Amino acid sequence: MNLSIVILAAGKGTRMKSSLPKVLHKISGKPMIYFIIKEALKLSKDITVVLGHQNEAVKDVINSYFKDIKFSIQDIKNYPGTAGALREVEFSGKRVLILNGDMPLVTKEELQKFLEVDADIVMSVIRLDNPSGYGRVVIKDSEVVKIVEEKDADEEELKIKSVNAGVYLIKKDVLKEFLPKISNNNKQKEYYLTDIIHLAKEAKKVIKPIFVDEEDFKGVNSKLDLSYAEEIMQDRIKNKLLKSGVTIRLPKSVFIEEGVKFEGECEIESGVVIKGDTFIKDSTIKANSVIEDSHIESSSIGPMARVRPKSFIKDSHIGNFVEVKKSTLVGVKAGHLSYLGDSNIDEGTNIGAGTITCNYDGKRKYETIIGKNVFVGSDTQLIAPVKIEDDVIIAAGTTVTKDVKKGSLAISRVALKEIKDFYYKFFGKKDDTKR
Repeated sequence: MNLSIVILAAGKGTRMKSSLPKVLHKISGKPMIYFIIKEALKLSKDITVVLGHQNEAVKDVINSYFKDIKFSIQDIKNYPGTAGALREVEFSGKRVLILNGDMPLVTKEELQKFLEVDADIVMSVIRLDNPSGYGRVVIKDSEVVKIVEEKDADEEELKIKSVNAGVYLIKKDVLKEFLPKISNNNKQKEYYLTDIIHLAKEAKKVIKPIFVDEEDFKGVNSKLDLSYAEEIMQDRIKNKLLKSGVTIRLPKSVFIEEGVKFEGECEIESGVVIKGDTFIKDSTIKANSVIEDSHIESSSIGPMARVRPKSFIKDSHIGNFVEVKKSTLVGVKAGHLSYLGDSNIDEGTNIGAGTITCNYDGKRKYETIIGKNVFVGSDTQLIAPVKIEDDVIIAAGTTVTKDVKKGSLAISRVALKEIKDFYYKFFGKKDDTKR
């Protein structure tokens, strides 16, 4: 193994102002740490994540997405800081790529560039128009000379626009030699990895900069940073889909999570939200609809429809203000204003406006099964568990409380009762027509 990758993810992230560990805050449906591991795995299978704050919670989330990730728990009490995080890590590769768990926008292509540089240490550098607040990276003859903290920089050094981006590629032997020499003799009493630059330079090691784009190596330290990263990630997801042939109307108004899959000719209208493990094939998702963890194929959804998790919809039309949850619909029309939960509905069936499957009795959920070519009239309530066989008509306003046999008409209505002049008696008004 020529490359080991270490991802630093031990911090609390206090500026996020949240009890959730920083690296578990989500961007486009996935925790930040997911994205950096996903890209790192494209370069090496030898990945170690250094944990500290709420380490078990972070470990559980990572293991839910990836296998064979190694973990190291930082002794934050005795060895705080970025160099302290590396003290207990075992490196297998000849070189070690050190990443940060709060950089969800970095890509495999950008990281690959580090591996193409021959040096003892390769250090990421960003050029900023306004570097105020950052330590400066002093570069001479294409090598890093030193890192100068802003408060220690002289007039010429303050003019430097190159700052440290926080990602390093270091030879294992260099790490082993200099990590133990890094001290915490600073105001924060922390062990800083940046100190390795000074130590290695004194030992005549070759330290080369690699200039990177701020967008790719952007760290997320606050909810504001999180929102910026979300916008960038959304642009990347939708740009990739557009290039693959998906039509997206007003892309800026659409939200599509990482991992959503499309196939064939698909169109997404404005205001649509698509989340989770969703697959869409040859379908149109109309304006302001929401799809979650579902399979949509050869269908039209919306406008303003909601498809909740574990739904399978094929060859169907789901209209405005229709909600589907954990249901299978094949060849079905549900034009508007209906709730279809825990149901299985077959082809040729029409669901009238205002129809609901009453699937919950306060304790348990029950299934509604509707066969082929069933016409369900408007304002129908289907009290689950119930089975409607093929070729059935259910009259408008019917409450179905038992199974209906094939070919039947199901109708449940109370005879209309008319009480003459009740309006005038109730409101105490006179009937002017009697004058």
